[in-house]
Amino acid sequence: MGILSLTTFIPLLGALIVLLIPKGQVKLIRGAAVLTTLAALAASLCALNAFDPGTIAMDGLPMQFMEKYDWIPTFNIHYQMGADGLSLPLIVLTTFLCFLAAVYSTSITERVKEFFFWYLLLEVGMLGVFCALDMFLFYMFWELTLVPMYFLIGVWGGPKKEFAAIKFFLFTLFGSVFMLLGILALYFQSNPHTFDMLELMKATGGFSREFQIIVFMAFYLGLAVKVPAFPFHTWLPLAHVEAPTPVSVILAGILLKMGVYGLLRISYSILPAGYEWFLPYLIVIAFINIVYGALCAMAQTDMKKMVAYSSVNHMGYCLLGMAAVSSTGFNGAVLQMINHGIITAALFFLVGVIYDRAHTRDITAFGGLGARVPVYAGLMAMTCFASLGLPGLAGFISEFLCFLGAFPAWKLYTVLSVSGILVTAAFFLRMLQKVFLGPFNEKWKDLPDMNLRELVAVAPLAGLMLLFGIWPRLVLDIMNPTLTVMAKMFPGMFAIVR
Repeated sequence: MGILSLTTFIPLLGALIVLLIPKGQVKLIRGAAVLTTLAALAASLCALNAFDPGTIAMDGLPMQFMEKYDWIPTFNIHYQMGADGLSLPLIVLTTFLCFLAAVYSTSITERVKEFFFWYLLLEVGMLGVFCALDMFLFYMFWELTLVPMYFLIGVWGGPKKEFAAIKFFLFTLFGSVFMLLGILALYFQSNPHTFDMLELMKATGGFSREFQIIVFMAFYLGLAVKVPAFPFHTWLPLAHVEAPTPVSVILAGILLKMGVYGLLRISYSILPAGYEWFLPYLIVIAFINIVYGALCAMAQTDMKKMVAYSSVNHMGYCLLGMAAVSSTGFNGAVLQMINHGIITAALFFLVGVIYDRAHTRDITAFGGLGARVPVYAGLMAMTCFASLGLPGLAGFISEFLCFLGAFPAWKLYTVLSVSGILVTAAFFLRMLQKVFLGPFNEKWKDLPDMNLRELVAVAPLAGLMLLFGIWPRLVLDIMNPTLTVMAKMFPGMFAIVR
C-alpha cells in the first residue's frame, strides 16, 4: 500500500475500530479517534518529507507517490492516486486540522461513538478527493463527504440544525449531479474512453471549444457550491452557525478548499478553452465574493456568522488569483487556501471557546474581557490580525500574491477588490473593541481563561500563522514548481490576460 492510500484509509480503519468499541467506553472511543487522526497526520508528514518539488521542474513528471491498479477494467476505471505541489499541501492541511479538531471534539458528550465514526469517515472522503487521479474515484470520494457532514450538522448542531443540514445536502447534491454529467461527457468524448485525469489532460486538444464550455459549466456548478462562489454561498453561513465547533473548523478549513482544488485540477487542466471563456465571469464573481462577503460580515453581531461570511470574502481572493492564470496568481490562490484553512480554523475554535462558557456569540453582550481572559484575548487578536492581512502574519502574503498576480490582467477589478481588505479590517477591529476593550461587563466576572484542551487545538495554528507570515517559502517552495508548470501548460491560451 502506497503512502497516499495509507494516509487516506487510516481514518477508515479508525472508524471501524470505533464501531467495535462499546458505546459506554467514551474515553476509549475518544482516544482511538484522536490517535487515528494523529496516525494519518504522521503518514501525511512522511509523504511531505519524501516529496521532491524539483522533480516536476527537472523531468516533467506531473505526480509523485503514484498508485494505479485495475478496478473495473470493463469501463477502464482504475484505482489511481498521486500527489503534486497542488494537492500535497492540502493533504497535510486536512490531516493536521482533523487532528486538532478531534482533540477539541473530546468535549462532545452526546452520542460520542456515532460522532467520531462519521467524523473519521468524513476525513477519508476529504483526503480521497485530494489524492484521486481517476474521475470515478474522485467523484466517489467527493460524494462520500456529503453524508457524514449531513449527520454531523443535523445531529450535533444548534437549534436549526435539521434545516441547515438539509440545505447543505441539497445544495451540494444539486452541484454534484451536474458534475457527474460532466464526468460522463468527458468519458464518452475521450478516445479511448477513460476516467484517467492525466490522460484527459493530454487529450484536451481533441475536445472542441463548444464541448469544453458546456462541460466546464457542468463542473463549475458542482465546484462553485463548495467554494462557495456567489450566488451559491447561501448555505454556508447557516451551516456554520448550526454546526458544532469542530465541524465548523473542518467545513471552513478543508471542505471549502475542495471546490477551488477541483477548479484547478479539473476545470483548468482538462477544459482550458472553457476556463478561458469563463474568465471574464470568474473575475466578476471573485470581486463580488470579496466585497459582498466582507460587507455581509460587517453587518453581523453573531461572531460565528461573521467568521462564516469572512470565509466567503477570503475564498474570493482564491478566485482572484485563479483568474490571473499566472504562476504568481496560482501560488497566491493555493497559499490563500492553506492560510485561510489555518486562520479560519483558529477563529472557529476561539468562537467555540467563548460560546462554551458564555452560551452566547453576540458581540454586543461582552465588553472588557481582555483583562479577564488575557490568553484568549491575545490569541483572538492575533488570529483576527492574520485574517485581515496584517504584514508579518500568514494572511498578508497570500492576499498580496493574489493581487500581484491579478493586477496585470484585471487592473480595475483588482483595484476595486482592495476595498474588501478595508471592510475586513473594520469588522474584525469592531469585534475586538466590543468584546475585549471598554468597560468590563460584570456578568462575566467568573469567566475562566482557555484550558489545556483548547490551547492544544489553537496554539499550533497560531504558531503557523506567525511562521508562514515570516517565512512563506516553507509552503511556496513545495507548490511553486507544480503551479509554474500548470500556468504554462497551454501556450497561446489566455491571450486575454497575458
